[in-house]
Amino acid sequence: MFPEPRFVDTNGIRMAVHEAGSGPPVVLLHGFPELAYSWRFQLPALAAAGYRAIAPDLRGYGRTTAPDGVDAYAASELIADVHGLMDALEIPRAMFVGHDWGALLLWQMALLAPERIERMVALNVPLTPHLPADPITLMRQRFGDRFYIVNFQDSDEADRLFDADPARVIDRLMRKNQVRRADWEKLPADMRVISLIDIVQREHASGDPVLTPDELAVFAAGFARSGFTGPINWYRNWTRNWEAQATGDYDIRIPTLFIGAADDVVIPPAMIEGMRPMVRDLEVHVLDPCSHWTQQERPDDVNRILLDWLAR
Repeated sequence: MFPEPRFVDTNGIRMAVHEAGSGPPVVLLHGFPELAYSWRFQLPALAAAGYRAIAPDLRGYGRTTAPDGVDAYAASELIADVHGLMDALEIPRAMFVGHDWGALLLWQMALLAPERIERMVALNVPLTPHLPADPITLMRQRFGDRFYIVNFQDSDEADRLFDADPARVIDRLMRKNQVRRADWEKLPADMRVISLIDIVQREHASGDPVLTPDELAVFAAGFARSGFTGPINWYRNWTRNWEAQATGDYDIRIPTLFIGAADDVVIPPAMIEGMRPMVRDLEVHVLDPCSHWTQQERPDDVNRILLDWLAR
């Protein structure tokens, strides 16, 4: 049974927080389009191993406040949310686990506020160097306007489509066994442009569902409550976050574990290897086969790797 939330006031919002266990704190940051419920397999495992597992619905998601305005979802606000949560729970430092956007947020915290992080675990999304030009401009040049991150900047088309049927969105996106990396890399370039709108609108879903019907219902209810605009607004701050980011050479000294997925086709192996010079104390595991929804698709393996690393 996933624990019911408590509610914490932080940085001007009311955050739903799910907890299990007692001991050293481990804060788990979910991605898009996810919820704290994405960590349903990790909370009991961490609690049983003697940790206090803390999984919030992040800003704009689930039962947490979804403020109006794109700038309300800048990285500075998201970091302040986490720090306010820690202060409310009287936690000066914590271990962190982040998946997808949660990993991106965790990398930002490691660069801008490393003093609050004891150790960190990033799932799927590695640290990348600061780009020399606006990343949205570069994505548009490389992938075109259909690419989902670019599309999110240009209109509210995705907001409206996704809000109309949250269950369909989650079912179409949270899938596994869709394509192996070797097959993906053989496709023509125009077929390797990921459009979430196209995926949702297809008549038939590909691959196999990650979620059971009951699990799907939890996610669908969460997004029926919050809508998708807040979560999509995280993406609409990509340029703002890039402008605010430090531009020097990155030098992260926090002990770091990275768990990747061989068939997460958005993240090529070279991107994972590329972070090694920027993270001094880094351990890397890549699960194969596995797609993007790593902690839900391969929970036993993620828990084994995570608990082994935390125990050292």
